Amino acid sequence: MAASAPPAVEQFLRYLRSERNASDHTTTNYALDLRQLFRFLGHTRIGTVTALDIRRFVAHLSTQQRARRTIARKLSCVRSFFRFLCRDEQLSYNPAVAIATPRLEQRLPSFLDETQTARLLAAPPTKKWQGWRDRAMLETLYSTGIRVSELVGLNLEDLDEISGTVVIRGKGKKERLCPIGETALKAIGAYFAKRPKQLRVPYALFVSQKGTRLTVRQVDRLLVRYVAAAALPASISPHSLRHSFATHLLDRGADLRSVQELLGHASLSTTQIYTHVTPQRLKKVYDQAHPRA
Repeated sequence: MAASAPPAVEQFLRYLRSERNASDHTTTNYALDLRQLFRFLGHTRIGTVTALDIRRFVAHLSTQQRARRTIARKLSCVRSFFRFLCRDEQLSYNPAVAIATPRLEQRLPSFLDETQTARLLAAPPTKKWQGWRDRAMLETLYSTGIRVSELVGLNLEDLDEISGTVVIRGKGKKERLCPIGETALKAIGAYFAKRPKQLRVPYALFVSQKGTRLTVRQVDRLLVRYVAAAALPASISPHSLRHSFATHLLDRGADLRSVQELLGHASLSTTQIYTHVTPQRLKKVYDQAHPRA
């Protein structure tokens, strides 16, 4: 019989919610990862878990052909769990502390060039109010570089049209102030002129046909439709607009530290994936630097 998770797992999840302001998505994933660990171990005796047990668990994940990023995330969860137990004086030693994180493959983020981005932003038809909403939504994603989860959480009060800024609630419920461009503000204004007056959630910035707040899944489905309409690669996702935002800023001379702030990254190392050199940037550097260009 598979082992259930020990009571300490729920204590850890409560700690994440109350003291670390972890999102529901994060705590759900951590709960699944820890239950998977204890199912593999076949017991719930936290005091008997050894470094060898953790290594065996990581090897087991590898044999299941799990992606290295998935294994690294699960190992990070396990390491955090046992660190919490040590801090809470339930354990004196973290058995996962010395387990090396798998070497991650470096993948360039998928992004659109400026012409492709313009095609996507113009893809929603405007025969109905939902099309105006979708244009405003795509313009906001590209103008601010925010995550889709941050987009659907926006309220009317978060938008300041006079200063051209929007309050973003990011990971860990951290707030940041983000600039929003004039084009996006005009698109939002056009959407508001068409938006129904009677709504179930009138304070939400982006609402569904039923008058409720749009969900991440709904935005995903809408983007699939508009990616196809704009004849763009099927691999383009809502996050690709965030990648495009960062890439285009860097291509036009923005410094990495500023892009980090705009994206809401806690660490500059997270932002460094956007330092990939696009052909346009490479050509520009060549033209400026080579004496016979």
